[in-house]
Amino acid sequence: MRFQGKISEWNDDKGYGFVEPNGGGERTFIHIKSFKSRARRPANGDLVIYEVEKDSRQRSNAVNVSFPHERSLQRKRGGSNVSLVWPLLFISSIFALTLFQRIPAIILIVYISLSIITFIAYAIDKHAAQNNHWRTQESTLHLLALLGGWPGALSAQQLLRHKSAKVEFRQVFWVTVFMNLLLLCGLTMSDPGRAMLGTVTTEILHLIAPWA
Repeated sequence: MRFQGKISEWNDDKGYGFVEPNGGGERTFIHIKSFKSRARRPANGDLVIYEVEKDSRQRSNAVNVSFPHERSLQRKRGGSNVSLVWPLLFISSIFALTLFQRIPAIILIVYISLSIITFIAYAIDKHAAQNNHWRTQESTLHLLALLGGWPGALSAQQLLRHKSAKVEFRQVFWVTVFMNLLLLCGLTMSDPGRAMLGTVTTEILHLIAPWA
């Protein structure tokens, strides 16, 4: 069982003290070696999360000790890594489908191009927020995601830590992702959609032919 408590009577020279559980109860001996991380030294008043074990003399000792913010940071880092997997998997899937000629190359080009543009837009908006400059409208970021830039948006939210904690924004963002995927399915899995993609691809090739 894990407990949360506050450090008291900490002797930093000797590296030990006591931890008093929240809500009252018997205090427990705590040693510096019991901390999972040595990133910083404990101090009186610090909140810690810990387990209790009995030693050979049946004295209570705190073990597997960590600071609450460290556990939160680990969860965030783990969540970030998982979130970055999705855009990579999606782009890889689109690349594979293009390679095997299941979908036209224009789709891959659009997703990669818009993802790069969207990532840059997030970076610019974060820089503007930090320096009190003119901000990019959220509707613009959502539009870019809807059109196909959502892999870049999701990457920017995690790597840049921008717009990743705003609940309302994230809710609308995931709606744009869902709508974009529906549009992708409609364009690639229906006859009218495939015909439209063929027409668009042909027109683009005609436009770039003089410069090729």
